[in-house]
Amino acid sequence: MAILIFFLANWYLSLFAQSFLQHRYAAHASFTMNKFWERFFYIFAYFVQGSSYLSARAYGILHRMHHAYADTPKDPHSPKYFSNLFTMMWNTKKVYADIFDNRMEVEPRFKKNLPDWHALDVWGQSLTNRLMFVFFYIGFYIYFDASWWMYGLIPVQVLSSPIHGSIINWFAHKYGKKEFDINNTSRNLMPVDFLMMGEDYHNNHHKFPSSANFGYKWYQIDPTYMVMLLLDKVGIIQIKNKGKRLVTEY
Repeated sequence: MAILIFFLANWYLSLFAQSFLQHRYAAHASFTMNKFWERFFYIFAYFVQGSSYLSARAYGILHRMHHAYADTPKDPHSPKYFSNLFTMMWNTKKVYADIFDNRMEVEPRFKKNLPDWHALDVWGQSLTNRLMFVFFYIGFYIYFDASWWMYGLIPVQVLSSPIHGSIINWFAHKYGKKEFDINNTSRNLMPVDFLMMGEDYHNNHHKFPSSANFGYKWYQIDPTYMVMLLLDKVGIIQIKNKGKRLVTEY
């Protein structure tokens, strides 16, 4: 039981960190927070993403490129230009690394108002840090006497951030419903999102990229947005354009 609780907690907490910090805060600036809370959520993301920690700055640039060039040759991860999920995600990794290491020229519009904690990003993406978390995961499973089949969950935890990204960037551009007719292949993967914290309302998100709430229909509950409303209410964050839908961005 401890193993399953650990796995599920890690799945949802790491997914929340990616959706909240790297996606809605860094890439889209759909809310603001002061420097103390920004650093707090950086540290939170570091611990829950563990071996798959992502730089909010590099992620923000990468994702802004995706919106600006969705389903064109400049899109870093469009299923239209890759034969399978793995080649698409490998290309995503290469573009992300080139952005992080300043090996590619980035348009100035994609670099505006990005959060940056370079020292933590460098450590979080180091091989030493990634191996440290891998050994922690393995040790946890051994300590709690995991059944043999449970060890198959470890690779999911080790690669949680790219797995979360691949679900949306591959499957939510190939399957599901197009709520809005827009000029890309984005779709809403599930009518009720209980696995991806609101991220699979991907067609809604491409229609209204600056909206903090990815749900649109009454039944499209966005769990990440529900948490954001609570954080907004207690003054930790300030949601921009609350209740408004902004169509264009970048």
